[in-house]
Amino acid sequence: MHVITRKRIKEFVAEHPDSRSSLENWYRIIKHTDYDSFDHLKQHFSTVDYVDGFMVFNISGNKYRLIAVIHFNRKKVYIRDILTHAEYNRDKWKR
Repeated sequence: MHVITRKRIKEFVAEHPDSRSSLENWYRIIKHTDYDSFDHLKQHFSTVDYVDGFMVFNISGNKYRLIAVIHFNRKKVYIRDILTHAEYNRDKWKR
């Protein structure tokens, strides 16, 4: 899968260094696997949820949330946002 954009990961890690290993692991798995459906994605990421058209991944034991749009047919992953759990719960990312 092609991840757009890794810059969001780097920016988030700069603010939350404890997320580095989890986000790097997420990136490595996504980049080296061609997912063809949500069910296929769920095989590697059992806690991923589909919320209002977005894939929501738990990062660092649910401390953070990575929100992405995935176009399985085009093999593209668009990172919309990476948030703390508290920021995610405020639902601002949905606007």
